Amino acid sequence: MTEEDTKDKGSQVNRSVVEDICKPFIVGDEVYRQIRDVFLNEIKKGLCKYTHESASVKCLLTFVEKLPNGCERGKFLALDVGGTNFRILLLNLDGGENLKIETASYELTESLMTGPGRDLFDFLAECLSTFIHKHDLQKEELNLGFTFAFPLKQTELNKGVLVTWTKAFSCSGVVNHDVVDLFKEAINRRDDIHINNIVILNDTTGTLISCAWDYRETKIALIIGTGTNTCYLEKTKYIELFNGGVNASPTMIINCESGNFGSDGSLDFVRTPIDLILDNNSVNAGQQIYEKMISGMYLGEIVRLILLECINAGAMLNGVHSEEISTPMSLDIKHMSEIEAGEPGNDSATRQIFEIMGYKRPSDEDCEHLRYICNVVSTRSANMAAATLATLVNRVGDPFVVIGVDGTVYRMYPNYPERLRKKLKELARPEYQFCLKVTEDGSGRGAALLAATVFSKKRSP
Repeated sequence: MTEEDTKDKGSQVNRSVVEDICKPFIVGDEVYRQIRDVFLNEIKKGLCKYTHESASVKCLLTFVEKLPNGCERGKFLALDVGGTNFRILLLNLDGGENLKIETASYELTESLMTGPGRDLFDFLAECLSTFIHKHDLQKEELNLGFTFAFPLKQTELNKGVLVTWTKAFSCSGVVNHDVVDLFKEAINRRDDIHINNIVILNDTTGTLISCAWDYRETKIALIIGTGTNTCYLEKTKYIELFNGGVNASPTMIINCESGNFGSDGSLDFVRTPIDLILDNNSVNAGQQIYEKMISGMYLGEIVRLILLECINAGAMLNGVHSEEISTPMSLDIKHMSEIEAGEPGNDSATRQIFEIMGYKRPSDEDCEHLRYICNVVSTRSANMAAATLATLVNRVGDPFVVIGVDGTVYRMYPNYPERLRKKLKELARPEYQFCLKVTEDGSGRGAALLAATVFSKKRSP
């Protein structure tokens, strides 16, 4: 046997080891159909008043019962708060297809994000006042949509109690309080601006509303970025927690909070040993199980853990651990995207990522294996997202439905939309057609459009 033959045989063995380690992430359609069906069962639990508390998919009421129809007129504001920067938007609608948006961004300091809640809301009101005066809106009858991207318990369209802070926020005096009331109090303390009405929503609901303004058939929305969530239009007769009375609309947007799917063990049949390791090492072990399998925050870490197993097995990088590759969360979705964006055979981006990870001379084989691992992990993400969307397409039951989609994974990751669309077509019932539409600015435009839908003096359609 020649040296070349020995090398080829070694390469084949290494490839076989890498594929064996990745095998638990590659499952057949019967498993994705099972995910689809289990998700439907979890949706039903979330909607039922007797099982809602224990459901992993909470199916929270949004109290959004109407969608925009293009006849909305007037000027509407939006406040979008969810990170270190927040935005204020002015939406001007003429009752037709014309829509004009003015926007301004503001920065929140660490002291505002961690100090007294009163200081935070006073600053939001101060910036709103600056915006209103800049656009000469003091004499306008103004209504505002408030996107507050933190866990809320809503009891009405204009009431949302903060359940807990997330991200870098920890302001005192806000948890278990209605954030709409806190914001109104801050506005009233200023005495230089007036807001008639405020409605509150999350970014996924805003994505559906924003998409519905462009496409009337929109009844589902998905966000797949750093985190993930879905919402859809449900018949109110199936929402047992809603007491709408005889005047209730026939439908309401339900905020699934689908990122938590599987926290009750319902996804254990598809979780891999690496999924379990990732969850055990996370700050919220046992929660957001589905999100940890498909969202941008965690995909890079899944790839890193697979890579470590391949190194431990001697199938990659000569079995050598670098300090960087041993560091949790050191590989991220951006690295994966750059690797998969390269043409097959062009390993320049992959080599750059390896160098960042502490490996100066990876072999061609190492580059090929890493690209394969990224493809396996990102494809599973797209397929699992498709499985839960198929549940909602079947649940809505329209001959044709538009799905509004937002989030950096869907927008930026190479071939992700195509993979998701292909699997969704295989998993949804053939009599239900769908179209996926990237939606612009659900958290901003969607919030203003909700205010317009609720409070607009509409022209006749």
